[in-house]
Parts: sequence; C-alpha cells; structure tokens
Amino acid sequence: MRLLLLEDDDVLGEGLRDFLQAEDHIVDWVRELGAARALERDPFDALLVDWQLPDGSGVDWVRSLRRRGIATPVVVLTARDLLRDRIEGLDSGADDYLVKPFEPEELGARLRVIARRRAGASGSVVTVGLVELDLSAKQASLAGQRVDLTAREWALLEALMQRRGRIVGKRELELIVLGGEAEIASNALEVHVSSLRRKLGRDLIETQRGLGYRILAAA
Repeated sequence: MRLLLLEDDDVLGEGLRDFLQAEDHIVDWVRELGAARALERDPFDALLVDWQLPDGSGVDWVRSLRRRGIATPVVVLTARDLLRDRIEGLDSGADDYLVKPFEPEELGARLRVIARRRAGASGSVVTVGLVELDLSAKQASLAGQRVDLTAREWALLEALMQRRGRIVGKRELELIVLGGEAEIASNALEVHVSSLRRKLGRDLIETQRGLGYRILAAA
C-alpha cells in the first residue's frame, strides 16, 4: 500500500515509517498539514493522520477531505482517548481511530483490514485465476506454489489486485509503487510489470496502451 503518514513527532514518525516500510508499504512521511495538503490528490491507499499538528487539526483536515469527495481511507493516530474524542474523530469521516501509545503491529493489522476492504475480500486472501495474494502473510502464490516478490513487485501486484477489473493509469501506479522516486525512474514501472509477468504468467497483467494496466476480475 502507498501510505501518507502525517505525524509531527520525529521519534514516532521515524519508527512508524521504518516499521511500515519493513512491511513492504510505500510511505510518504510529512510533519505538517501544509505538506499533506500538497499531496492530498495523490493516489494513496490510506492516510495515517495525527490529530494535533503544529499548523492545525488533522481531524479538521479529514472533514475537509470528505466534504470535497476524497474518500481515501483514514486512520486517526492520537493521544486523545476520551469517548467524545473517538466519536468526533470517527464522525469527521475517519475509518479507524488508534490511541497512542500503540504497538506498530496493531496499526499493521488495521491496514490489512483496509486492504481487504479495498480488494472486496472477506478474508485475507485475494484470488485471480491461479494467482493468490495473502495480505496478512505478505505472500503470493501461483497454482499453490509460493512465488517470491520484491517489495516493489508486491506493491504493484497488490495495487492492481485491489483494483482488479479497472484500468489503472501508469502515473497512479508509479506513485504507488515508486513514491518519491517516480519522477526520476523513467521505465522502472515497465520493468516491474515485466518481472511479475515472468513470475506469475504473461496473461495476468493486461496492457491498455496509452492508458495503463489492468488485472481482470476473473481469469
């Protein structure tokens, strides 16, 4: 998943970024609302939002996103633990609410719930044809046989599987898979697509010339 982490505490932010990257997520970490607003139209799979920030309220920003029709899933990360705070956070449009301090593994589990919801899967496994993606175990398989993927191959396959049946634009995929390196990696996405086809079958990913790529909903 490509994640936007909005957290002004350097120690917590660095720890969460490192943990999430080790979980094969692509993480854009910013410390202020102004930086988050500059990225809000980018294709993130989830937003991790601190409530109290140096330049405003993360929850107010979530309300603003929802008013403008931006439906990206949001997890509020905050030390505010009163019932009225939880209610306000969720009523602002957030999908989940996590009280600090928390274990990073719990955040990881909550992100897997979001990933399953996006993929339309009732369990942790998303299947297309002979290809299975286990979102909990971070494992791909072909006809029951494990297939080892790099972190970026995983990010690309996860993004396409979660959007299966849809054409996903090249620019959107570049941002999801490459993050901040998207501007300088001219043909990196094509290299990762080619690698996935070699490992999982040439017919899995369909090229829509001039538009992007698609995994069919059924194969």
